[in-house]
Amino acid sequence: MSTRIAFLKGHGTENDFVIVPDPENVLDLPPAAVAALCDRRAGLGGDGLLHVVRSAAHPEARGMAADAEWFMDYRNGDGSVAEMCGNGVRVFARYLQHAGHVTEGDLTIATRGGVKTVHLAKNGDVTVGMGRARLPEGDVEVSVGEHTWPARNVNMGNPHAVAFVADLAHAGDLYAPPPHRPAGAYPDGVNVEFVVDRGPRHVAMRVHERGSGETRSCGTGACAVAVAAARRDGVDPAVTGTPVTYTVDVPGGTLVITERPDGEIDMTGPAVIVAEGAFDSAWLEGVLG
Repeated sequence: MSTRIAFLKGHGTENDFVIVPDPENVLDLPPAAVAALCDRRAGLGGDGLLHVVRSAAHPEARGMAADAEWFMDYRNGDGSVAEMCGNGVRVFARYLQHAGHVTEGDLTIATRGGVKTVHLAKNGDVTVGMGRARLPEGDVEVSVGEHTWPARNVNMGNPHAVAFVADLAHAGDLYAPPPHRPAGAYPDGVNVEFVVDRGPRHVAMRVHERGSGETRSCGTGACAVAVAAARRDGVDPAVTGTPVTYTVDVPGGTLVITERPDGEIDMTGPAVIVAEGAFDSAWLEGVLG
């Protein structure tokens, strides 16, 4: 017997997501189901899926339930599990507001990358406390075609390789993951950012997101880019004692990233709910065979 399953669509700087509310964690969403829902031709379409679950109802989040009522069970567009998604957190928070679970102001959201603090502003922007970056030791390189660049290894709860390039077109089509060296630097794959300068404390980027291909935006990637740029520019806040803010242009808009002397990073940008509806469970079962 088929049932109707509610969903919404939302985006943050055009990084778009299928949102599936499931407070009590009763839905079975194996990787193939997520990939089918995120398919842009035969499904609902999205760079990823936001499975909205109460922390107390999810085995991976019960330990965070005292600090955050809601858990963002995030999946990449291919169905694989991801630790964190910065744009996803903003859209997740906007959904909670849309559904009446929270109001403007501060809230917390549990993720596989830890509990994130979020501020819903009156002007529509959403600020997420993204935590601290880790900078693993060792040289890394990324390649596209005949081009090879040194890259900065930055971990924002998920892995990133940040390469500063002369022209964003050199990143190619970004359909396939750009090769990286050494192979052991990212055993679970990596998000790769290609970055050019636009002005003082102002950069632009393209990104290949692990499990999704090129996306219009990547929040954790923008944070990784700002951290790498601050080290390159000699303005590491831990050294200078002064916060530093970078404007990061992505194909889908603009994000503002601030890193403080204590290492904490804030990301501010828009988040929009664009549609809601329902899909038939029989369709999904048919797709899965």
